[in-house]
Amino acid sequence: MSTQNELARRLRELHGQPPLVLPNAWDAGSARAIEAAGATAIATTSAGVAWAAGVDDAGGLNRESAVVVLRAICKAVAVPVTADIEAGYGDVAGTVTDVIEAGVVGINLEDSTGRVLDEPTVHAERIKAARAAAVAAGIELVINARTDTYLFGDKTGTLERAKLYADAGADVLFVPGVVDAATITELVAGSPLPLNVMVGPGAPSVGELAELGVARISVGPAITSAAYALATAAAKEMLTSGTYETLVSR
Repeated sequence: MSTQNELARRLRELHGQPPLVLPNAWDAGSARAIEAAGATAIATTSAGVAWAAGVDDAGGLNRESAVVVLRAICKAVAVPVTADIEAGYGDVAGTVTDVIEAGVVGINLEDSTGRVLDEPTVHAERIKAARAAAVAAGIELVINARTDTYLFGDKTGTLERAKLYADAGADVLFVPGVVDAATITELVAGSPLPLNVMVGPGAPSVGELAELGVARISVGPAITSAAYALATAAAKEMLTSGTYETLVSR
């Protein structure tokens, strides 16, 4: 059985070439399925965890509910787990302490709240608080600093934020909303931190992203969304036509 810090070091070492590929999980069952498929680490999606609890992504999930799910995931798998903790649920230090106690060795921490991009100094303080809580717990936590600049149209400040977040103690820069080669190349060259991008249908392949220098690749809630879409389609077919073709393995 690996110790928690051994898992943390393993997670840190996985960022590079080839890149760390993370098909995001939303509960213990999906985490076990993803691990069985060959994943070397498990990342959660806060949107997926919220949907599984029957609540909306935007503010519907609270810290206590998230920690319950994270604890179950960490118990279900043997690989490192990195958790999407949104913007820290209003108490970054307390949240980090709780998720570390649950077995987590990495976090995503985002720089927007209420769908509004925060000032970079505000997020830098969150990162400092997260690092201090991890140090106090004795865990070499991997902090993935998410910036929503490309999601909210403030693209020019991305690299400035990356430098500030790195100085605050972040380990990785996560920039959702970026999939074009030119922008990725610019971010890889200019960021002091390894780059994480979020992909989906139409995005470059893992191999292509590796050639561009991306260190970490995730899909956010895409797999969760696809799973629930399948459940809806299969249920609708049974309730209307009375057939089961949606359930035929593809």
